[in-house]
Amino acid sequence: MLINGSASATISALDRGLHYGDGLFETLAVVAGEPCLWQRHMTRLELGCRRLGIEFPDANRLLEEVYLEIGERSHGVVKIILTRGSGGRGYRPAQKHQAPTRLVNFSAWPAYPEEWSITGVQVRFCTTRLGCNPLLAGLKTLNRLEQVMARAEWDDLEIAEGLLLDSEGRVVEGTMSNLFLLHGERLTTSELSRCGVAGVMRELVLEQADQLGLIPVIENLLLHHLQTADALFLTNSLIGIWPVRKLGEWLYDAHRVPPRLVAAVKQSGFQFG
Repeated sequence: MLINGSASATISALDRGLHYGDGLFETLAVVAGEPCLWQRHMTRLELGCRRLGIEFPDANRLLEEVYLEIGERSHGVVKIILTRGSGGRGYRPAQKHQAPTRLVNFSAWPAYPEEWSITGVQVRFCTTRLGCNPLLAGLKTLNRLEQVMARAEWDDLEIAEGLLLDSEGRVVEGTMSNLFLLHGERLTTSELSRCGVAGVMRELVLEQADQLGLIPVIENLLLHHLQTADALFLTNSLIGIWPVRKLGEWLYDAHRVPPRLVAAVKQSGFQFG
């Protein structure tokens, strides 16, 4: 692990990321020694820094640290954490231009069953609800307690993911993924102006869908939209696309997810750029 560019596994006990979750993070796939979708991750991180008032680090310097942490390893995951840095007691940031703390860590690729990408996954609804907060909507902040509580709801290894609704009953996302629905050629994903994370793979899928003749739509999703969908699938920067074969008692045909879309996302989503 690198902390502010140096090999270390410790940060200050006064770091605001530890005290308040005052920071952001990005999780990147590493394929053939390259951090995938680098520019998309940096664009989201920079947006988060502007929204939170955290100084955005030099992206070239951060990329150098990522390559240093990857080393000779060709396949895995890099997590970048950026906090506001250390500060005294109280919520108010100590300095307007405070240097952030940078953490870069490499870990092994998650041991997801390969067949999940082909035959689909089993998914459930979570009872934990997402609170609505437009200020933080779309960002990948260090505040993940809602996701932690939701993921603690099940131990069944056959269930790959849980879907989260917001406090008003809209279906938003998975604990670690974004959700897409297919109705014919209409591809819909959740509107995220109130809560949720705007995933980089979500962004890529919307772009690829438009190029492939599908009709990308962003709108509020309700339970009946999922029940009547031709197909569902989940996305994030590590899994790419997971078709859903079962959600609670509802069954779906994983093969209804357009193969051309799956192929395009795989080709574009797991390369540097």
